Amino acid sequence: MKALHLHAGPGARRHIAQNGLRPHDIGVIPGAAGGPKGLILGPLDRFIFGQWLPQSSQPVDLVGASVGAWRMATACLHDSVPAFERLERDYIHQHYETPAGQKRPTADYVSARFGDSLKDFYGGRIREVLQHPRYRLHIVTSRGRHLLAREHAWRTPLGYFGAFLTNAVRRNAMGAWLERVVFSSAAGAVAGAGCAPLPFATHDYPTQQVALTEANFNLALQASCSIPFLLRAVHDIPGAPTGAYWDGGITDYHLHLDYAHTAPAQGERGAGLVLYPHFQQAVVPGWLDKSLKWRHGATAFLDNMLLLAPNPDWVKSLPNGKLPDRRDFTHYGNDLAARVKAWNTATAASAQLADELQEWLARPDMGRVLPL
Repeated sequence: MKALHLHAGPGARRHIAQNGLRPHDIGVIPGAAGGPKGLILGPLDRFIFGQWLPQSSQPVDLVGASVGAWRMATACLHDSVPAFERLERDYIHQHYETPAGQKRPTADYVSARFGDSLKDFYGGRIREVLQHPRYRLHIVTSRGRHLLAREHAWRTPLGYFGAFLTNAVRRNAMGAWLERVVFSSAAGAVAGAGCAPLPFATHDYPTQQVALTEANFNLALQASCSIPFLLRAVHDIPGAPTGAYWDGGITDYHLHLDYAHTAPAQGERGAGLVLYPHFQQAVVPGWLDKSLKWRHGATAFLDNMLLLAPNPDWVKSLPNGKLPDRRDFTHYGNDLAARVKAWNTATAASAQLADELQEWLARPDMGRVLPL
């Protein structure tokens, strides 16, 4: 059974049919929110950033939310392959002991532990990320407004209820409650060069861009991973507007952004294609859109995208017949060894995804390229 499915927007499909896919064609790589589901992409990350993309020299924008931001920041480290291996190992072995009589550990406890793990992971290496000679990192966060401007015992649930209702009517109207704030590294390897331009248009949703610096890197990355009610919001990040910052997946779950609007002209830096290693075919706009199926289809925003995703039938062969996900923390409870075994089995199997991509790149077969 084939493990890898390839899905392309119309523009990407035309380009690949004429030219195949070459490393210098890539202009953007997104990394979706999705928690443990992102583990399945480890072998693809190691192949793309460790072997394939280094064959080119053009600048590449890396856009990430939540675990996707952690992955994209890791890609910016020198010798990223062992860093990706450590990310996988650290993520799989993370454990938050649930106190007796409680359903889950406290948000304060999880936030403190997670913050410490990020400091340890990137300790002494933040400058590598910010001054990468080719990769411009964009960390997506969700900044609360009005009732959500500060985390509070009763204002926060009310604010998210308001966001849920508003989003159901019109997605960009949710900006009254939560805005997209993107922390971007410099446009070049020299510190102080200024923010790299965003690789997507921002007419779709209220957006601010902030310079990503050594002073705010850890806090911005933690904020992008801070799931409401499971972790605490990160408040008043240096260099950014004041307020509470939460998981970037709330506003941009799968980064369904207007990449096509800002695609470079042919020849400027390759085709400017968006290469998207993802854990499913659908590119869901925001976390609150998960149940709104009419928002799961592709749009013109994704015209230049090639999306790599696991075959749903292949996924059924993994432990528990699914990708690793956040429910496994509850399912396995304090049985860390059982969860580690299941997740290790899934990530080991996902090496097939990278093997198949490598084979397809050597002999592109348009018969395998499905619509997005």
